Amino acid sequence: MKKKGTVLTLAALSLLTLAGCGSQASTSNSSSKYAAKQELNWTESSELATSDLAQATDTLSFTVLQNTQEGLYRLNSKGTPANALATSTKITNGGKTYAFNLRKNAKWSNGQPVTAKDFVYSWQRTLNPKTASQDAFYLYQVKNAEAVNKGKQPLSALGIKADGKYKLTVQLSKPVSYFKKLLAWPLFYPLNQKAVDQYGKKYGTSSATTVYNGPFRLTKWNGTGKSWTLAKNQTYWDKKAVHLTKINEQVTESTTTSYNLYNAKKTDETLLSGQQIKNNKNSKDFVKRLPTGSQRLDLNQKKVAAFKNANVRKALSLAINRSQLVNDVLQDGSIASKGFVPAGMGNNPKTGEAFNQEAYVKSGVSYNLKQAKRLLAKGLKQTGDKKLNVTLSVSDTDTNKQTAEFLQSSLEKLPNVKVTIKTVPYVQLITQQNNGNYELTLAGWQSVFADPINFLDVFESDSSYNTTGWKSSEFDKLLDEAENQDGNQPTTRWAKLVKAEKILINDQGTIPLYQAAKSQLLRSNVKGIVYNGAGVPYDFKTTYIAK
Repeated sequence: MKKKGTVLTLAALSLLTLAGCGSQASTSNSSSKYAAKQELNWTESSELATSDLAQATDTLSFTVLQNTQEGLYRLNSKGTPANALATSTKITNGGKTYAFNLRKNAKWSNGQPVTAKDFVYSWQRTLNPKTASQDAFYLYQVKNAEAVNKGKQPLSALGIKADGKYKLTVQLSKPVSYFKKLLAWPLFYPLNQKAVDQYGKKYGTSSATTVYNGPFRLTKWNGTGKSWTLAKNQTYWDKKAVHLTKINEQVTESTTTSYNLYNAKKTDETLLSGQQIKNNKNSKDFVKRLPTGSQRLDLNQKKVAAFKNANVRKALSLAINRSQLVNDVLQDGSIASKGFVPAGMGNNPKTGEAFNQEAYVKSGVSYNLKQAKRLLAKGLKQTGDKKLNVTLSVSDTDTNKQTAEFLQSSLEKLPNVKVTIKTVPYVQLITQQNNGNYELTLAGWQSVFADPINFLDVFESDSSYNTTGWKSSEFDKLLDEAENQDGNQPTTRWAKLVKAEKILINDQGTIPLYQAAKSQLLRSNVKGIVYNGAGVPYDFKTTYIAK
């Protein structure tokens, strides 16, 4: 994608690991005594999709990668990059050349040393068109990366090289103020070529077909199972800092199941919903977060011709009472969306106004059933359709099923509209969405860095994530100029991003629903977990403190 990976204004950016600003649930107390058993039992609401960093697109996969692999830097609890595999860094050439010295005591779980060539191989593999990595555009910061990814230059032209075994040099296409923080993200981690060559296409599809250089090793995962274990990696260079011996992960799509397991002391954590939150909000174990992510309803114009009509799209949006959805159905602290870009994604550099407030299009997220009926009748007359009979594809989690049932009821209040719900496992849904194999679907997006562009570029015409068929040349032009022309003009750039968001919402290119809260119970003697904005731990280098 030609527009991605360009420099963003420093003042506008606060890069986030995976999906939001890191925050600590609690901090280890050095004066406290460690509990004898350092084995954590954790729950997840969805299955693990992959342990191949080039193929990961979801939060859970990246979370596992951050705990089983390691790059040049790790983010601390304040979101600041700290040396990991890098021992020192020299930045020259006006911020375009990075020279890294690597530690010499890092090893892969297969016994091989971690070297500069592992980074070169990893980045080249991700950008190789044959790999078909959806997130390859994040590497476009690197010199010639876009041309390599599009097959216009050989892999050897990429601006990264190994200057000896433990020195790595990276050339950027232009200065990138937040580049060190990107380097703490799994997409920029090294790969062991011997393992990838050995397992081929099976690499990363199970714990047995992956090698590790991070704090933990992924074990007991067959690629499709609903349980796995992160076991302490004895070859990790900083293993003395890892107190946990195991993290046992169990998938429980229902919060009722995970809540019962928690109360039975079979797990140390559980997500909460609805009445569970009301019953536990005063508990010392209660934790609540509002991630920088959004949930939306996507309409696939390639599958349903009527969705090409703006009046039809607007009618569906107006039929949804978002306040009722979050307050009466979800009841978990989630908030109704003001647009596609959620709260917490930056402020106007001149006025300080939050982006989601300034770009707010009331009609794009309002409830008005009477108007919805008028627009639908008008839209169907324009398309020549007499009815809409569509399938809504969602994952099998409690929240998605509740949301789907609410949407079904809401949309079927419109004349001649029938919605059938199709529930599939989360990993399967991701694949279907990526392939555009849906009519209606619930989709979410979590930020990688705190800037509106990280959301808006999802709906660029050439985005690998835009599978809806919605396109706007004016929208594309505004984003292109904001990223490539106005990087040093923050006020001008901001205004164009606001205008782009309004185009997306006015035209209902997608239907924003809500910003999802994460409410959770976590044993109070579990200390030191660092959370990302998705409300899940990105760093399990933690410990139990004895009560």
